[in-house]
Amino acid sequence: MLLAKYQDEGMEAGCDEAGRGCLAGPVFAAAVILSPDFLHPQLNDSKQVPEHTREELRIYIEMHALAYAVAQVDHEEIDRINILKASFKAMHLALDQLKKRPKLLLIDGNRFVPYKRTPHRCIIGGDARYASIAAASILAKTYRDAYMRDLHTRFPYYKWNTNKGYGTIEHRLAIAQHGLSPYHRKTFQCASPQLSLPIEAG
Repeated sequence: MLLAKYQDEGMEAGCDEAGRGCLAGPVFAAAVILSPDFLHPQLNDSKQVPEHTREELRIYIEMHALAYAVAQVDHEEIDRINILKASFKAMHLALDQLKKRPKLLLIDGNRFVPYKRTPHRCIIGGDARYASIAAASILAKTYRDAYMRDLHTRFPYYKWNTNKGYGTIEHRLAIAQHGLSPYHRKTFQCASPQLSLPIEAG
C-alpha cells in the first residue's frame, strides 16, 4: 500500500522524471499534488505497471489530482547541461506550472536542486512508496511515451514506438545502419553494440 503523506502539515507535491537513461528524445518530469484520500488500487511505480494500465492511470490522476503539471527538457539542452541537471530543470519547470503551492516536495531519488524556498525530501525508491511520487512517475512516463510514439512516425527505423528511445540492441543497430537522428543525444554513448560476426572458412 502506497503512503498518502510524508507529514501532516500542508500539501505535498510528488516529483519524478522519465527518460533519463534514453539515447534520444527529451527528459520529462511531472509534479503531482494528491488529496490524502486519493486511492487507485493499481497505482504504483510506472516501471511496475503495464502500459495499458499506465494510460488508464494517467486519465484517473488527471481527473482526481488536486494539481498536476508535466514539463520537458529537450535533447539539445540535455547535451548542453548534462542529463542530471536537465532532469532537475524539468522538475522545476513542472513545479512552476502547478496551480497550487505545495508546502513540501517529495523527490524520487537521492539528489535534487532546491526549488525556490520550498523544502524537499529525497526518497530512494519513492515511486514505490508514496502515492504522489508514483502518480508523477505515471504522468512523466505516459507523456514521454506519447512523445516518442509521435517521433516514431517520422523516424520509424529506430522503433521508438516500442523502445521509447532506450538503448536496446535493436535501437543501436538502427543507429549503426542509419546514423543519428536530429533527436539523438550526442553526448550519450549511442554507438552500436559489438556484434560477433561469423568467420567464413577460407
